[in-house]
Amino acid sequence: MNTWQSIQYKMLRSGSKLNLLIGINIIVFLLINIPGTLETLIFRSNAIANFSNEYLLLPAYLPKLLTRFWTPFTYMFMHDGVFHILFNMLWLYWFGQIFEEYLGKDRTLGLYFSGGLTGAALFILSFNTLPFFTHNHAAEGAIMVGASASVMAIIVATATLLPDHTISLILIGPVKLKWLVLFFIIIDFLGITGLNAGGELSHLGGALIGYIYIKQLQKGHDWIGSVATLFKPKSKLKVVVNNTSRKSNDLPRQEEIDLILDKISRSGYDSLNKQEKEILFRASNNEG
Repeated sequence: MNTWQSIQYKMLRSGSKLNLLIGINIIVFLLINIPGTLETLIFRSNAIANFSNEYLLLPAYLPKLLTRFWTPFTYMFMHDGVFHILFNMLWLYWFGQIFEEYLGKDRTLGLYFSGGLTGAALFILSFNTLPFFTHNHAAEGAIMVGASASVMAIIVATATLLPDHTISLILIGPVKLKWLVLFFIIIDFLGITGLNAGGELSHLGGALIGYIYIKQLQKGHDWIGSVATLFKPKSKLKVVVNNTSRKSNDLPRQEEIDLILDKISRSGYDSLNKQEKEILFRASNNEG
């Protein structure tokens, strides 16, 4: 299998929506920036960059947004430079892997779009209603670019689901997800009156929808998973199994839960294996 076939497999046939999202972001970035760089070098013009900025980025100015109604979707696959896409894709990969490990591969795409759209809505609403932005008509020149709101939704959703899960950061060491995400949110909030106000607002919008989604999921309301099942092909093969044993979606036995809680009290949450974490998560869903 050559490199291109390997990329195609990971994006389209591996089943991981995470690989698909990362692949689309990288392909869009290269398709715009490689020709754009060559155009600048050879012809000393920026027509490609100007076109993408005009028609693919998200404007906050409502009259312009009405004629660019597709941009709330396209902006979340655009990036302003190599480091912008690099860090967004790294965070998406790190947290997306954890997210898909515990919640499966069918919810990643829905949460990505939900985070991006919520971030776009908060950006547009804030620039057109808050006095800090309206007093100097900031919306007329404000545009939004990047997958950060979408990525933030997945980051916060993962941390809400597994607040005590620990990852190791270079130069810092082990950090629990809840403290890492709290740091991100504080930084974003403090920056909403700065030079990247729009970006910080969109991050907070994505964070909000990620938190709400997991809290609703724990109460048994899986609105993203419900939408995803509508697009799944239905199998024509019908299998009937007579099984009187307890279904996997039923409430786990109290003895199982007590044993897991005892283990947490002795060794902490991170000492649980994947199966024990799934049992605990299923119990919290049924309880909700």
